[in-house]
Amino acid sequence: MKEWKGNKQLNIDSMRPTTDLDGQQISDFIVSAPNSTATMFTDLKGYIGKIKDEDIRNITTVIVEKYKEKILYYPAAQKNHHAIQGGWLYHVVTMLQLGEKVAQVYTFLNTDLLYGGIILHDIAKLDEMEANELGIVTDYTTEGQLLGHLVQGIKLVDKVAETVQADPETSLLLQHMIASHHYKGEWGSPKSPMIPEAEILHFLDIMDAHVYDMHKAIKSTKEGAFSEKVWTLGRKVYRKKK
Repeated sequence: MKEWKGNKQLNIDSMRPTTDLDGQQISDFIVSAPNSTATMFTDLKGYIGKIKDEDIRNITTVIVEKYKEKILYYPAAQKNHHAIQGGWLYHVVTMLQLGEKVAQVYTFLNTDLLYGGIILHDIAKLDEMEANELGIVTDYTTEGQLLGHLVQGIKLVDKVAETVQADPETSLLLQHMIASHHYKGEWGSPKSPMIPEAEILHFLDIMDAHVYDMHKAIKSTKEGAFSEKVWTLGRKVYRKKK
């Protein structure tokens, strides 16, 4: 570091690509999910392994393998919740963990359908948005703008279900999970949840999104103070004193 006219100036004399010996991770330089994507992807595959229904397991397996490369770095949104590298995967794995706990209370839930719906509810965001390996969304795709990830996700499940020769009703229920997870027409859903698993999916989704945004706001707020208004919540967040 040198000074020029009283201001500090950084001069770079040489540059080279990093190697494993440097011990640097991309997460050291950009906002990323708190857990490694490799670990989270293993967790995701673990939940697919817990799905006993062969049709749901086959559909989710085919789709996850198709999008594996994007899954490892895509954000869950351009600006809103989990808009970080690996945010899509972090959001889904957290919801799977929550869903597993909820199913221990509501034991009548079909966990196969719930896990499948959680994994697939936002899968088409990987086609709706254009993002680079830093997890930064540069734009929305033409199809994403014309259709949106709910319609894209429904089309994807329908196509893959036919390919693996899944039971038509199983495919229909998974598509309903995607179609209804925004809950209301004014929130983007053409249908409201009509099965318990879809109802649970919506609230897991909204809870994880809200808690993420609250936590993010709290981290940048002084103790005993209120944050700036959080757009996704429509209100400020208070950071309590320890």
